[in-house]
Amino acid sequence: MEKQISNFIRALRSAEVRVSTGEALDAARAVAMIGYGDRPLLKDSLACVLAKSEAEKEIHDRLFDLYFSSAPARASSAQDSSESRDDGRSEEPANAAERLSQLAEEGNEQALASAIERAAEASGLNDIRFSTQVAYFSQAMLRAMGGEALQARLLEALQVRTPEADAEAQRLIDVRRTLTMAARERAERAFDIFGAAETERFRDDYAATKRLSAIEASDMARMKLLIAKVAKRLAVKHSRRRKRTQRGILDVRRTMRANAGLDGIPFNVIWRQKKKDRPKILVLCDVSGSVALYVRFLLLLLFSMKEVIPDLHAFAFSYRLKSVDDILEGHEFDKAMKTILREIGLGSTSYGQAFSDFKMDHESKIDRRSTIIILGDGRSNYGDPRLDLFRDFAGRAKRIIWLNPEGRALWGTGDSVIPRYAPFCAQMSHVATLKDLERAIDEVLTAYD
Repeated sequence: MEKQISNFIRALRSAEVRVSTGEALDAARAVAMIGYGDRPLLKDSLACVLAKSEAEKEIHDRLFDLYFSSAPARASSAQDSSESRDDGRSEEPANAAERLSQLAEEGNEQALASAIERAAEASGLNDIRFSTQVAYFSQAMLRAMGGEALQARLLEALQVRTPEADAEAQRLIDVRRTLTMAARERAERAFDIFGAAETERFRDDYAATKRLSAIEASDMARMKLLIAKVAKRLAVKHSRRRKRTQRGILDVRRTMRANAGLDGIPFNVIWRQKKKDRPKILVLCDVSGSVALYVRFLLLLLFSMKEVIPDLHAFAFSYRLKSVDDILEGHEFDKAMKTILREIGLGSTSYGQAFSDFKMDHESKIDRRSTIIILGDGRSNYGDPRLDLFRDFAGRAKRIIWLNPEGRALWGTGDSVIPRYAPFCAQMSHVATLKDLERAIDEVLTAYD
């Protein structure tokens, strides 16, 4: 495949546009048919082959404009490089410096762009990943173009104290400035094409593994986008038919009955099916000061997956427990969380009182499909933990999952009653990061698949 189109496809893949091998070959065939001359036709043709959604088309169009903004120079560069290889000779540094000086002074933008493209290829510019590498690759491109020889000539001119030498030095300084700006502009464009998406992915990975308690207000916008990606990923994974056909397991009895009118000849083969429960989640959140930030991210993740979990009910407590479904569904999320924390987050934490309120007002919501998720540190200020109620909830529900933001080493210390609740939980996990929350919700939904 031609290197120019293969690099463009690599840029799309780095920006999370899924391009299969077959689609890449189709793109190469399209380029072979229409060429690079008609830019709008090329753009539309590649978009038809490579972009499969509106979001991917937006990414494709943006990267196309960036990548092919110097397409003529790229083609010229490739031609010049091939000619240079055919000659079998490399240009002397001094001659290269002189030629670059002439190009910069004459204002031959096409020839200068071709030289920049050759230097970009020689320095491996397409491997750029981070913005901090722009300066490095700019200098590498200058060296590839003969910048060291140009610098040596400049130093020689500066050492001679004559008006002619001063004029020559000023000319060389202007040339160096022109080349430096051109190289930096090319490196910045390469970063936008190949590195920007990698940098964003690196930042997302860092945010996903950062302790939620350390998330700052400036990180919230990124975290919301990241949670939306996590929710979409989990939704795609778990959005499937609740009845899944198990091929290879024949239901003999039903097959014979269905074909009784055909003398028992099994024209209509019936396979055994296993009925799957639809997810039903009841989430009880401790919104006291030590846990409130974790609650924000858990609820945002769960309520971003309403298509997968339509039967979702949320409750919040510090001392008394209340349903917060109406608050979350009736307000923008940030405003809803402020209301929840203001109305429920104050007061001394009491898990026993919260479970008593749940028993009195909401126990009817528990059935065999219900997974109860509890997010809290299990610190109840030495109050009665009401294990009798918790045991009853565990007996009625499908399972109970406890997510604890506190490290395992602290479980059972001080007023922590986590070890006393643990025997009634199907799973008790330490959650500190968004990755931990994603893993926990994935495991909950897997139990319904």
